[in-house]
Amino acid sequence: MRLTRKRFCSFIIALYCLFSLYAAYLVFFGHRSRVPTATSRGFRKRAAPARERRGREQSTLGSEEWNPWEEDEKNEQQHRVKTSLQVLNKPKGKTDHSIQIWGKAAIGLYLWEHIFEGLLDPTDVTAQWREGKSIVGNTHYSFLTGPSVVPGYFPIDTSNVVLVLNGREKAKISHATQWLFFAQTLMKTQKLQHLAVVLLGNELCNNDWILKFLKKNGGLVELLFITYDSPWINDVDIFQWPLGVATYRNFPVVEASWSMLHDERPYLCNFLGTVYENSSRQALMNILKQDGNDKLCWISARQQWQPQETNVSLKNYQDALLHSDLTLCPVGVNTECYRIYEACSYGSIPVVEDVMTGGNCGNSSVHYNAPLQLLKSRGAPFIFIKNWKELPAILEKEKTIVLQEKIQRRKELLQWYQHFKTE
Repeated sequence: MRLTRKRFCSFIIALYCLFSLYAAYLVFFGHRSRVPTATSRGFRKRAAPARERRGREQSTLGSEEWNPWEEDEKNEQQHRVKTSLQVLNKPKGKTDHSIQIWGKAAIGLYLWEHIFEGLLDPTDVTAQWREGKSIVGNTHYSFLTGPSVVPGYFPIDTSNVVLVLNGREKAKISHATQWLFFAQTLMKTQKLQHLAVVLLGNELCNNDWILKFLKKNGGLVELLFITYDSPWINDVDIFQWPLGVATYRNFPVVEASWSMLHDERPYLCNFLGTVYENSSRQALMNILKQDGNDKLCWISARQQWQPQETNVSLKNYQDALLHSDLTLCPVGVNTECYRIYEACSYGSIPVVEDVMTGGNCGNSSVHYNAPLQLLKSRGAPFIFIKNWKELPAILEKEKTIVLQEKIQRRKELLQWYQHFKTE
């Protein structure tokens, strides 16, 4: 009997040990082989708030939740990858072409800072020597400007040059000619192979002085980019160039902002400028006063032209552009004026007096797009008028346009202007 009890106790102890070993196995090893479905669902519920805290750019693989931004995220990610690849593939070191730009007229700053969107060192506009560098595609551009950049006293590190010149008046032409003779000497010594010229032309298109320098006439200028509606323009070796903004008056590079696009502007229109006697500008002022629209527009007229801006006058002018829906652009000596491009910079629609001025800039009966052929051929979203008597009706219509339409119109103008500069 005692033996039987001993055997029974031994059996119970052995059974307990086996059960303990089995329980230990389940605790330490069993959960690795399978996870209950309920536990998985519970994990997802706990993880959801954490995902929300990380923001919508983070996503969990296998999540069954619908992400309303999924397509936007994919597009955004693809754009980031594409941009990164462009940066990585940007030429470093050796490039296919190298071009040096000699900026000897203020219009060169429009080329470099507004079109190329390049920087200059130093940033001080009064500096005697300023330079910048930029790589576009496989072409390396360098830019030199300032009073200290004179023939024979600066490094020429390429055989391809764009020379920016001022041919407005006799003194400027004399200075420009010296530069062309300097380039001619470099060409003879084979330090220079190719030359293009960007020319701020005469407002009456009296530019005959440069003809002898064109390559087709035995000179060295292969390409000529010239301002105003010159009858020479053939889009083969002579091209029309935009007048741009008045960089000589320190008009800045303007960055578009949310408020520039979306804010209500307190003025229907603006005109700040010189009013010459017996000119269309005088007629414009009279028309504004007759209907009382001068009270709804930012008008500041002066009787004598001032070549330089003060800090105060420049700020007033910029404020007028920023706070007006329309910018009135009457003709001066030429139809094309800096005001047109400056209005574009601030999203203020130019109202342009579309009439030919005197001089040799072309005939509208021969050139159907003249004047302003360059702007019209690029589909400029301006308001063109033949007579300022049309203005009252334009302003009356302007009063009925809701803000949302004006916002869309500003967007279209700013986008067009950016595309125009890129072209």
